[in-house]
Amino acid sequence: MDITAISAAELHTMLENKTISAVELAQAFLQRIAQVEDKVKAFVTLTEEMALDQAAKLDKKITRGEKLGPLAGIPMAFKDNMCSEGIRTTCSSRMLKNFIPPYAATVVERLQEAEAIVLGKLNMDEFAMGSSTENSAFFPTHNPWDLTRVTGGSSGGSVAAVAADEAVYSLGSDTGGSIRQPAAFCGVVGLKPTYGAVSRYGLIAFASSLDQIGPVTKTVRDNALVLNAIAGHDPKDSTSVPYEKPDYTKFLVNDIKGLKIGIPREYFGQGIDAEVSRVIQKAIETLKDLGAEIAECSMPHTEYAMPTYYLIAPAECSSNLARYDGVRYGHRAENSEDIISMFRKTRAQGFGPEVKRRIMLGTYALSSGYYDAYYLKAQKVRTLIKQDFDRALEKFDVLLSPTAPTPAFKLGEKSTDPLAMYMSDICTVPLNLAGLPGISIPAGYAGGLPVGLQLMTKAFGEGMLYRVAYTFEQNTDFHKLKPNLTAEVAS
Repeated sequence: MDITAISAAELHTMLENKTISAVELAQAFLQRIAQVEDKVKAFVTLTEEMALDQAAKLDKKITRGEKLGPLAGIPMAFKDNMCSEGIRTTCSSRMLKNFIPPYAATVVERLQEAEAIVLGKLNMDEFAMGSSTENSAFFPTHNPWDLTRVTGGSSGGSVAAVAADEAVYSLGSDTGGSIRQPAAFCGVVGLKPTYGAVSRYGLIAFASSLDQIGPVTKTVRDNALVLNAIAGHDPKDSTSVPYEKPDYTKFLVNDIKGLKIGIPREYFGQGIDAEVSRVIQKAIETLKDLGAEIAECSMPHTEYAMPTYYLIAPAECSSNLARYDGVRYGHRAENSEDIISMFRKTRAQGFGPEVKRRIMLGTYALSSGYYDAYYLKAQKVRTLIKQDFDRALEKFDVLLSPTAPTPAFKLGEKSTDPLAMYMSDICTVPLNLAGLPGISIPAGYAGGLPVGLQLMTKAFGEGMLYRVAYTFEQNTDFHKLKPNLTAEVAS
């Protein structure tokens, strides 16, 4: 097997046994990137020299016989909305095209402390606003399973890099499904942790009450290893929760006998592709055969999740993106007559169509005379959606649904229809509104394209998600299948 296709856990053993050096491993991934990146287009910035330098330093440590951490020497990459000191961080926007942060996000610091090898920064929908990574100001990212299709979004580069074996794992951010939906489209494992479990310090904000950073990996074990490294309280983030972080790998047991899994009927209604539904029903049967107790449940306010989200998220976006005015950092328009003209030109030039659309929606929802009718009402409905989850999770250990209503769609297919694009997140958005954890794992295929299974549970119940996901993974082969990207590239 190609070295780039191996999991982080297996590569750790190889590094410890000195069957491969950290430099050789980094070189293998840089070669893989050189081979396929022109087709996949996952990276915005490649940090080749930095990666090789980090690897060389680690090899000296290995030579001295020092113990390696589980992620030491493992090549990875960050979504390009996480500040990295000295490395360009663009949010895939013209507004930040040349921005180099003077500090690093907490998750970046934690993985640097874990001695991860950083390959670069990954493409995304501009300011994380989108479901296909077609809203990047630079280029769309292509699905490794079918280069004519989208990766999903907004963490499209993060999942494509892992699916195409350009990185062992990556970090993405999830505001309304931006880790889980693309993970489903590209056949990898993607976790949205509980809101407050992973620090958002240094994450360039879209919607501050919804954004959460999480890992994208090849396997459930790798996902737990990465969460171990990045989770935990951070005093720099006022929304970070001081909780007792477990060792998530302790939950990786191949046993779900007696666990209660709820199937919310609202997640299987209109808009769910028949082939996706078939794959998920088969996955449910597999879990039942493995000893889980399966029953249907209802979450009646689910139908209001999309309009609620598309009031709250744009409102927070309008507030957060007001700082991009051409004064302090980022793009500044030239040849302006006065400061008001400079503001207008800067924002007109710096933001793409989708970002402008959401800023206008949010500004309207927050404006005098409309705040109570829209934003305040949406916050009240958000509470009802959270209560639906609370009631269901009193009866069940885990809730199960499709991650996305369809497999990956064609590039350009929905780019002129914002409402159709927004509906790609119909299965993932409610969980963000509730602030709860969810994971997407490969569950099968529809027309040769990956289908994701979404598992959801109580706040800080990531261990339960890993237990169910790991059991399913160990009793199926979907995570072992790879896109034949070399053939795609050759053709």
